[in-house]
Amino acid sequence: MKLVIDNTCYAYKEIFDCFGEITAIAGRDINASSVKDADVLIVRSRTQVNQALLSGSQVKFVGSTVVGLDHVDQDYLKAKGTQFFSAQGCNSMAVAEFVISTIVNLANELNFNYQKKTLGIIGVGNVGTRLAEKSKLMGIKTLLNDPPRQMHESLDNFVDLNTALSADIVTFHTPLTVDGKHPSYQLLNENNFHHITNKTILFNAARGGVIKEAIWQKHKTLANIIDCWEDEPNINPSLQNTAYLATPHIAGHSVDAKFMGSFIVYKALCAFLGEKEDKNIRNLINSGELSIDGGNLKDTLNEIYDFQQDANAIKDINNFEDYRRNYPIRYEWHHFKSKTALPIA
Repeated sequence: MKLVIDNTCYAYKEIFDCFGEITAIAGRDINASSVKDADVLIVRSRTQVNQALLSGSQVKFVGSTVVGLDHVDQDYLKAKGTQFFSAQGCNSMAVAEFVISTIVNLANELNFNYQKKTLGIIGVGNVGTRLAEKSKLMGIKTLLNDPPRQMHESLDNFVDLNTALSADIVTFHTPLTVDGKHPSYQLLNENNFHHITNKTILFNAARGGVIKEAIWQKHKTLANIIDCWEDEPNINPSLQNTAYLATPHIAGHSVDAKFMGSFIVYKALCAFLGEKEDKNIRNLINSGELSIDGGNLKDTLNEIYDFQQDANAIKDINNFEDYRRNYPIRYEWHHFKSKTALPIA
């Protein structure tokens, strides 16, 4: 069996070598010629999986080790009879930790009590749910907005979009969709940006395009935190230069998240082929005993991982892709023994 794998997929040799011959290629360089004789294709977000890529190939299984879906033409795969599986939820803890860590740093720098702020969470899927749980542990009131969930689950604690946008802190965690009853493309736009004021802290840690950047760059806020951008890696210099934190789509790039992305696809491929899972693969992450001595929550979180280094790394935007591909080791909070209690949920 022949497998073509994005060479940034975590531990791809250790995890997928048992299935056959691996050809590892940078995601942006995977093309129709690369996959022509492949049986299995495993990608991250930089490969456009569509008819142009797969027409004429013998690929029967496509796995995406990331949660975003806008790089995959699922309708084409279904029509072609190609099995598709994505690692939904693999990075939810990492992104939630990114948001909480940033809020704690902002509270210190701007001198506010985050327990007296409201947090509007737009998109309450895997990431939004994790973030809401951590916020509750920290005493932050949340305003949850997710029309698809509300429609199917009749959740009485959810609010409409305008109410969520009126929160003190607003953060987006939706997929990027352009059709259906509730498309998220340019969900925040010229028609509703007035809910965002010069006292709002605004995050995009969802997908580029969820917020209309042409409007955002003209709109004064208290602080912008931007991890996901339109036209990556050619990011908006105006927004980058004025953001409190401008990072290269790495909120979900913890070691744990990248491992889970590969592992979830591994399990799906085992099921597709009728193969038995190797239980030892679960033990690939071995951080050892990690201790943190920070005397307060801000110092503790920054000692675990300081996201400012990610913003500094792409002050020259030419470093965007290389930094993502060679991202520093970052473990999630549950690996650490800390003197200061961490909001682990």
